[in-house]
Order: sequence, then C-alpha cells, then structure tokens
Amino acid sequence: MGSDTDLPVMSEAVKTLQEFGIPFEVEVTSAHRSPQRTHEYAHTAAERGLKVIIVGAGGASHLAGVVAAETILPVIAVPVVTTPLGGLDALYSTVQMPGGIPVGVMAVDKPGARNAAIYAAEILATADGALAERLRRHKEELARSVEEKSARVKQQFESP
Repeated sequence: MGSDTDLPVMSEAVKTLQEFGIPFEVEVTSAHRSPQRTHEYAHTAAERGLKVIIVGAGGASHLAGVVAAETILPVIAVPVVTTPLGGLDALYSTVQMPGGIPVGVMAVDKPGARNAAIYAAEILATADGALAERLRRHKEELARSVEEKSARVKQQFESP
C-alpha cells in the first residue's frame, strides 16, 4: 500500500486472503516518496514466491502502475479514498495505464479491497484445485445468503 493510512481499507484484502488460506505479504511503499523501495519490492516479488500483487493507493495512485512496470506478475489495484475527490482521482489515474502495462482495477475502497483478494484467489485457483473448491463454496454461500435475505423480505410483506 502507498501509506499506512491505507491500512483500514487494505485490511479487507488481508482478511479475505486469510479466509481463503492464502499466504501474503504486507508492505508500505510509495511510488513518489520511496521510488527505490518500490522498485526493489516489485522487481524481486517473483523471486520471493509471489504470484499476484494487490496494490492499494489513493490520490494520484501511481503505485500500481509503477509496480506493474517492474514485474511480470499480475497487479490488481484498489483505488483508496484519501482526498476530497472520494477516490475518483485514484480510480481515474489507475484505469488510464498506458498500453503494455496492464493493471486490473477494482472498485473504490473496502469493496475493492475485498474483491481484489477474491480476484487474486481466482487467479491462483487456476493452478490450485483446493483453492478452487474454497472459491466454489464461497460463491455457493453468497447465493445461499441472497435466498435467505429474500425469504426474510418476503415475510415482511405476506398477508396475515
């Protein structure tokens, strides 16, 4: 993440990775304030065994693009709300990566952090059958929860 102030948002990704039993690293590095640290982190990520990188940053949000430029690993960006622009600045900055430097972009803030972790799990599950099964069960649970919510809503409007 670009700053420790991004932790409340990115903790959603951490929690989700933990739920799926996926090992991870957490690092604070900034494309602007610590470019050498960012370069080193991204450049050595594959050597450390990483398979996917989730990046959370707000404002100008250059971190995901810089990381993507330094690695061949998939990079997933989470635009974080850090300015009065409500995360739109980070979203717009991130979705405008130049051709040749792809960055997957999720929704803004906590929902995006959770989705980034699930998307990373889906990428990893292409080579991990057990993880694929955990994802299948997760989606079944989502569907089940919708059915339960629908039944509760219907009960509120049933005639006595």
